[in-house]
Amino acid sequence: MTADYAADIVTWRYREPYDCYDMTGADPAFLADPAGGFFALVDDGGLIGFRSYGADGQVPGGPYDAPALDTGGGLRPELTGRGLGRAAIGTGLEFGRERFAPPAFRVTIASFNLRAQRVVSALGFRGAGRFAATGSDRSFEVLVRPEP
Repeated sequence: MTADYAADIVTWRYREPYDCYDMTGADPAFLADPAGGFFALVDDGGLIGFRSYGADGQVPGGPYDAPALDTGGGLRPELTGRGLGRAAIGTGLEFGRERFAPPAFRVTIASFNLRAQRVVSALGFRGAGRFAATGSDRSFEVLVRPEP
């Protein structure tokens, strides 16, 4: 993740109800810091999204006691809904497997986001629980994919 990519990501705005994924309050320096666990997804045209690994993928109040590497991410808003999610997440999982060798991957997705749930289910993730985030009424799904 470069400083320029991070500065771009914090300007992204998603349409409702996906605006809960806006990172407008994030510090670009945090995203660019290697300790933050953020990595840019790029193609020949430049930045198309990002993947994160570690605590950033967790939502307060979730059941995160089993050993797994949390992963999250996003696509540039104008690229969402075009069928790119599976390739973007799949690329992120390959990278995460090579770099971190986790026993499993875990994702936390807002319950309303059926689009993302279908994508990760197609990539082998299975439901592991549902919870309400601490301090809000928003419901989230936790899905896990064991690694060989």
